[in-house]
Amino acid sequence: MRIGVGVSTAADARRAAVEAATQARDELAGERPSLAVLLASRPHTDEAAAVLAAVQEIIEPPALIGCVAQAVVAGRREIEDGPAVAVWLACGLPAETFHLDFIRAGSGGLLTGYRFDSTGDDLHLLLPDPYTFPSHLLIEHLNADRPGTILVGGLVSGGRGPGDARLFRDHEVLSSGLVGMRLPGGGHAVPIVSQGCRPIGHPYIVTRADGAVITELGGRPPLLRLREIVEGLPPGEQELISRGLQVGIVVDEHLAAPGQGDFVIRGLVGADPATGAIEIGQVIEVGATVQFQVRDPVSADKDLRLAVERALAELPARPVGALLFTCNGRGRRMFGVSDHDASTISELLGGIPLVGFFAAGEIGPIAGRNALHGFTASMALFVE
Repeated sequence: MRIGVGVSTAADARRAAVEAATQARDELAGERPSLAVLLASRPHTDEAAAVLAAVQEIIEPPALIGCVAQAVVAGRREIEDGPAVAVWLACGLPAETFHLDFIRAGSGGLLTGYRFDSTGDDLHLLLPDPYTFPSHLLIEHLNADRPGTILVGGLVSGGRGPGDARLFRDHEVLSSGLVGMRLPGGGHAVPIVSQGCRPIGHPYIVTRADGAVITELGGRPPLLRLREIVEGLPPGEQELISRGLQVGIVVDEHLAAPGQGDFVIRGLVGADPATGAIEIGQVIEVGATVQFQVRDPVSADKDLRLAVERALAELPARPVGALLFTCNGRGRRMFGVSDHDASTISELLGGIPLVGFFAAGEIGPIAGRNALHGFTASMALFVE
């Protein structure tokens, strides 16, 4: 497998597309690409069709997906401000693109446009518009009915409301739904998810709950459990809790000692001081295991490095490229410096071809179960 990447920050949309596509094509050394990922930053929204047309003229890949996003990642750079176009090409990797729509019907709805293979061992890249497509419903459906299907991607961040999104699929520019790409077998791509959190205190069993409200952890009110944890922490750690407290839900209940990377992280939505109950961003079942978590730049950096190094140790072959979907709440906003995730990944992976975008939510598996995340870096790492 050969992968090529091109990027341009030219202000003119067509020029940027031509420059990025030409760079990526030239890196393939004459081989024909089997798939393409095209990403443009928000300043190119109105010229999305021109960007796609220019790329198609130069490359003509059999399969292409992409989007306009808040910011674009290319190589070691996270281009958070200004115009950018990035193109990622791969040779020798079969792919099939698709478009999904959500049609409301009464209190529910229907997902139309594509049927996921029942064999369940493919990797699917997903780029949903958060304003018109309920990603959580698709993920829940596939977890239940197509176990083993691997999902990686990011919610498109280029729009500010319904109809604002720009999604690329082959020769089309779409403004709603989800565009995706199926990679048969999934053997050439490995998912990596870094949630940027670390657990504090001890795991607890949820002993009473109602929907997303937890009223008892191990027989006691959650706020009381939290107070016990806080009182045992140094002042610096207590400050982190006031700024970034999260709740982690253990994915694999068979783990004897769950640690960093074994949880799906959900935000703390609210708390009731009178009862000691807390509300989290997900329905929780009695019997689930949860643990309080903190998120800060140091933890996020450590977790990203740990996730990538752990994946590297288990890779079946040499890594040759990657697609990154990192939260738009990371970047300079979280780390205080530019290019953190891109430069860290490039450092750990030896500068392999990398593109991605700042997402409004990230998709990737934890302990073999797909989930929708926030403040996360989700990646598809491609191997020979």
